[in-house]
Amino acid sequence: MKSVAKHGSEEVQSAGAASREVRLGNLETYIGYHLRLAQNASFRAFQRKSGRADLRPGWYAVLSLIGDNPGITPMALSRAAGRDKSTLTPVLRDLTRHDYVASTPHPGDRRSYGLSLTELGRQRLAELADKAAEHDRVLDEIAGEDKEKLITLLRRITEELA
Repeated sequence: MKSVAKHGSEEVQSAGAASREVRLGNLETYIGYHLRLAQNASFRAFQRKSGRADLRPGWYAVLSLIGDNPGITPMALSRAAGRDKSTLTPVLRDLTRHDYVASTPHPGDRRSYGLSLTELGRQRLAELADKAAEHDRVLDEIAGEDKEKLITLLRRITEELA
């Protein structure tokens, strides 16, 4: 990991460098802390690879889930994406405002609606899917032969803490 990265004309310490300069105390051994750092680093790398400064965390996953499940309800999407309503609602609002997602009344339930991708949403998902595959190959290289074990552990954490 690089200890110092250039950002414009200023130097910015990476999380790895900062953690060597700041005593982490108990955080040094906390899995949750390291999960969050890894998630943030992965998202920033994906955002750079996509070339989309407007890309927000979780957009690709939400677009992908809607694309694979046309008509999915927000409740089902929330469960599949691992997001609660308070964090999913702003994502859906942003995706709708960008004309990537449309909602239609759900038959038989006036309180619910189904989500689907617009044509622009399908285009954006296709662009992001290519970048996501490239990004995941990098993660595969980092995980190496431990990839299956890592995924198994992450799934176990998710299932046991959900």
